[in-house]
Amino acid sequence: MNALNTQVLIVGAGPTGLTLGLWLKRLGVDIRIIDKGSGPGDTSRALAVQARTLEFHRQIGIVQDVLSAGVKIKQLTMRRPKGIAAEIALSEFGAGVTRYSFAFALPQDIHERVLLGHLQEAGVTVERHTELVDFEDDGQGITAKLRKEDVTSFARVDYLVGCDGARSAVRHGMKLGFPGGTYEQSFYVADVKGHGNITHEGIDIVLGDYGFALIMPVRQSGSIRLIGVVPKRVEAEPNLTFEMIRADVERESGVKVETLNWFSSYRVHHRVADHFRSGRAFIAGDAGHIHSPAGGQGMNTGMGDAVNLAWKLAAVLQGRAKPELLDSYEPERIAFAHSLIKGTDQAFRLVSGRSWLSDVWRRFVMPNILARLLQTKLGSRFFFGLISQTRINYRGSALSQGKAGKVEGGDRLPWVDHEQGDNFAALSSLDWQVHVYGEAQPALAANVAKAGLALHRFEWTAAAGKAGLVRDAAYLVRPDGHVGLVTETQDAQAFASYVARLGIKPRHVNGGSGKQSLSSAA
Repeated sequence: MNALNTQVLIVGAGPTGLTLGLWLKRLGVDIRIIDKGSGPGDTSRALAVQARTLEFHRQIGIVQDVLSAGVKIKQLTMRRPKGIAAEIALSEFGAGVTRYSFAFALPQDIHERVLLGHLQEAGVTVERHTELVDFEDDGQGITAKLRKEDVTSFARVDYLVGCDGARSAVRHGMKLGFPGGTYEQSFYVADVKGHGNITHEGIDIVLGDYGFALIMPVRQSGSIRLIGVVPKRVEAEPNLTFEMIRADVERESGVKVETLNWFSSYRVHHRVADHFRSGRAFIAGDAGHIHSPAGGQGMNTGMGDAVNLAWKLAAVLQGRAKPELLDSYEPERIAFAHSLIKGTDQAFRLVSGRSWLSDVWRRFVMPNILARLLQTKLGSRFFFGLISQTRINYRGSALSQGKAGKVEGGDRLPWVDHEQGDNFAALSSLDWQVHVYGEAQPALAANVAKAGLALHRFEWTAAAGKAGLVRDAAYLVRPDGHVGLVTETQDAQAFASYVARLGIKPRHVNGGSGKQSLSSAA
């Protein structure tokens, strides 16, 4: 038996697994990533990268490379085959909520390559053609049986995380159910060279007779990505080719295809696993939840799972938190998965239904409602929060405590911009920290210093109040940027009790503990 030891074995090198690997590596955890495929995908379906994901990328220092690889979407143009139904500005529709207040698109295959590049710089190489055959959890660790071609090996690891998609071997080994169903519609995705009346630096959605088609430029290749509903007349065809639907695609999208780079078709499922954890084994991303592509949430949700789990695994492995911290992963993420399934299912049925009523809604009613809604600041802010994942909260979590003004324990820390930078710059430490917007009381400062955590004091501004923060309140912020504890009165005892309950210790005990910042770092 060839025992190859590591702290965390990640199965699957898609966006979820790569994000988990990057965060764990930044946090000083020893990892291995295996994938049974030969390399990153080249027929990706995911396009949207939401603002919350960009905030996570910023925390680990890769956001600029991601932004450079993709396209900031300035406008969403909703078309009918005979003309424009609505034009919606998206360049700053989340202004005041986040630094990344725009819509952003980056095909999943390119996104994966950016993540892979950073992992390689960190000294991690994905082990290709390697699959998980079986594993055993004895309570002290996991023994995983691996196979690469015809060679079998064993890895002894502290934790195992399945980021291996809808047919997850890890989920199967955990003996978890994966209830749900399959939508009746089939989808196609194609990367083509062609021309047509396409919105510059925008996304076009064509609302057609039988569904919708999405069109966007791909910056790197100069090609056009087309995604849409397969016509009903051929959706049962077992060997569907692009030529079978070329006429439909060109008519619906308005794009004249000159060269086909690649083409794929697929069915969409909606499922959530019974659990996201069993002992020392976890699942994340599509291994735990799959749903319709409506709203561009799937890939981002998987990456959110990865961030939520990464800092908790690191803290427990490094003795900086009690093992019970890991109990919070499943309830926090499975609750969001269920709510997401419900929301995307409703949205998907509205835009892809085949009844005459759905057709009228899709082509005539929905574009007008969206256009009018997004012309207002309130409507624009609401729509941004709905799709950007900046409104995700863990208010029901065992880690969430307290309330001050609009902010409750479990909420994402409100973003506040300053002349010197913003309050999210401090989150790059990937550590627990305390924020005070106003004056910090000596008792609180002493407790923070005793715990070895950083205290960031920001000058009170109107922008902080507008964001929902309360002057002189104290916010204990988790490594993922969500608020753990809020105390409006800077209750030092509440802070000390919270830290003791979880066994929180700083990442860097020597140097920097108890640091105070009088303004947000750039």
